[in-house]
Amino acid sequence: MMLPALLLLLAPGTAITVTGHAWAPFISPMGEPFRAHSATDDTLRLWFRQADRNGDGSLTPDEMQADADRFFARLDTSQDGEIDPIELNQYELEIAPEIQVTSRTMRDPGGAQKRERRSAGTNTLMGFKGALQGGARYALLNIPEPVAAADTDFNRGITLAEFRIAAARRFQLLDTARTGRLTLDQLQLVRTAQLARRKGTRNGDDNDGRVGNGLPSAN
Repeated sequence: MMLPALLLLLAPGTAITVTGHAWAPFISPMGEPFRAHSATDDTLRLWFRQADRNGDGSLTPDEMQADADRFFARLDTSQDGEIDPIELNQYELEIAPEIQVTSRTMRDPGGAQKRERRSAGTNTLMGFKGALQGGARYALLNIPEPVAAADTDFNRGITLAEFRIAAARRFQLLDTARTGRLTLDQLQLVRTAQLARRKGTRNGDDNDGRVGNGLPSAN
């Protein structure tokens, strides 16, 4: 969805400037980037502490939804109750440019501080078979563009209701034990597995299938 939106809004010959960042961020389940400022920063912990509103060490569906509401308000700059294509492009180009499909996986904190780009004709743009792409490279769930993915009716606009539904579904995907709570330790294990898959694949390929097989059963 990212590329068509860009093509519709940019005039022919318009240059696209993407602001990169030194280190790989953590992309929250709803798409918010959390960036490290030093090699010791734990970006997943930064998001978790923000989302854990009562500070009890676990996230509930209500807290996940409240976190989604807060980020939605940041994205909805026109305050009309919908993230429109212009606001979506602002997210993809300015707020979380790391999700661009034409960028290579960034270094972790402590690595070379360089963000590389691939040309539009490479297999990254076309997509590796089963590879992690976009925001999925830095997240807990295999969702390349987590904000656009909330557009369930495909009308190129994301309402608050759609964003809240996406938050509930993503909580379900992470809550595999069906406890109604997510702890930091649980999510650290998910992230460690994600990073291991990303680093252990050949030519960046990955067969992560957590998204695309439907929601897990409640039973």
